[in-house]
Amino acid sequence: MLLSDAGYGVNTAFREDVTALGLVYAVGINPTTTVWPPGTAPLPPKKWKGNGRPPKNLQRNAKHKPLGVKTLAQSLPASEWRTVTWREGVDKDLTSRFARLRVRAAHNDRILDKPRSEEWLVIEWPEGEKAPIKYWLSTLPENTSFDTLIDTIKLRWRIERDYQELKQEVGLGHYEGRSWRGFHHHATLCIAAYGFLISEKGDFPPSQFITTASIKKFAVPDNYRPRGAASACAASR
Repeated sequence: MLLSDAGYGVNTAFREDVTALGLVYAVGINPTTTVWPPGTAPLPPKKWKGNGRPPKNLQRNAKHKPLGVKTLAQSLPASEWRTVTWREGVDKDLTSRFARLRVRAAHNDRILDKPRSEEWLVIEWPEGEKAPIKYWLSTLPENTSFDTLIDTIKLRWRIERDYQELKQEVGLGHYEGRSWRGFHHHATLCIAAYGFLISEKGDFPPSQFITTASIKKFAVPDNYRPRGAASACAASR
């Protein structure tokens, strides 16, 4: 699963390459990103007249063209919007209003010979805002529940928070060496330390009831000797 903001999400080639790798994504996009609304697609290639090469490229015209996601969002009826809570905040639950649609990305599809596959378009438009504030495209399966879709999209914030704490609190950003091996060792220790801290935090409610049930504790083998232990050094002589 790949998550990113609109800095990467607006890049059609990036999204297509992620799909080619067999990965699922949920990425931010801009309000001007164009899509084919549900139930629509580019027009098929022109009919071949018998001269030259048969036309292969998809078509569009003034009456049949894609829409910007902001325009599409503003045309949706009230029945398409749903209020979803995705996690606990500091002083209250994080809740907003969302809509989701199955669409086809339209950017530069006039050079293609068949329409792109459908994917999720997710729109966030909080109550009281004059316009939608965020948009995403996701290749999560069509049968993905609304709550799961929103929870996955919003997971990027937690990942960014983890990365920030890794750099500032644990020291990932403090490495000043110049070798890959040195950085690899430094990063490995930082990630291990952060994993330990997260595990310790999980012992306190409300996380306690989730982490203690989901993390399996592995037994240490009887013949295990930590690297660098006195017994290991003696055995190697």
